[in-house]
Amino acid sequence: MEKTNQLEAEQLRKIREDLLDSIDEELEMAMDDGENENSPHASDEEKRARAVYFRELLRLQGELVKLQDWVVASKQKVVILFEGRDAAGKGGVIKRITQRLNPRVCRVTALPAPNDRERTQWYFQRYVSHLPAAGEIVLFDRSWYNRAGVERVMGFCTDDEYEEFFRTVPEFEKMLLRSGITLLKYWFSITDDEQHARFLGRIHDPLKQWKLSPMDLESRRRWEDYTRAKETMIERTHIAEAPWWVVQAVDKKRARLNCISHLLSQFNYHEIAHEEIALPERVRNPDYIRNPVPEQMLVPEKY
Repeated sequence: MEKTNQLEAEQLRKIREDLLDSIDEELEMAMDDGENENSPHASDEEKRARAVYFRELLRLQGELVKLQDWVVASKQKVVILFEGRDAAGKGGVIKRITQRLNPRVCRVTALPAPNDRERTQWYFQRYVSHLPAAGEIVLFDRSWYNRAGVERVMGFCTDDEYEEFFRTVPEFEKMLLRSGITLLKYWFSITDDEQHARFLGRIHDPLKQWKLSPMDLESRRRWEDYTRAKETMIERTHIAEAPWWVVQAVDKKRARLNCISHLLSQFNYHEIAHEEIALPERVRNPDYIRNPVPEQMLVPEKY
């Protein structure tokens, strides 16, 4: 009896450690974002705000898991576009959305610049191959709206190609909707000063310098050009069937919570009942002897 209690206590300890490790994952991500409310210098108000953020984030992530199960069970097809200036926080919210989800159900698409062959294709062709099948969610970290943004500002497309994009994109998106795809479009909005601060943070953080490309630096110089391009894009592609949703993203944490909460509100999902899971007993063969791992194959235990 005592041995059984010890085994149960050990199992509970391991479950608790696993849960704490899951929370630590978010702490690591927060550190990667340069957030330091856990420092000894954080005020009580900052610590309380951080506790509220974690509590809400975990609650919303639990709802995302329910949404995922519903998408699979009801064979939904979901596409979510994330657009915004460089350093607007798109990657941060995408990380939090996918953090607890099955990558076979929810995947991220972040396409590089088109190659020579892709430049000769129908503009939307390379995006089509990444669209979801039934029971899948696809998050586009930047999307076909590159043409209305970076391509326009940097001169990577002609005026004719730019105008053709605006003629085509509403019909393209309506076609996606008629095919049974749910389409959501988010624009992450930050101020001039906030982007400036975030770029400086990346420049002075050796762990983040890789995030800055020559294109990012040029986009900083052309802030006003990007503003005009964004305004035109939203004006000409904000259609009733697929409207734009603007996320105020100067405060990263609020932006994440607000975006995820809004995303969830766009679906009439419900919790899917699952059969109770029973862990089967492992088959034990008295003749089985586990071979030792050769010493030279072991990773040194430095920690």
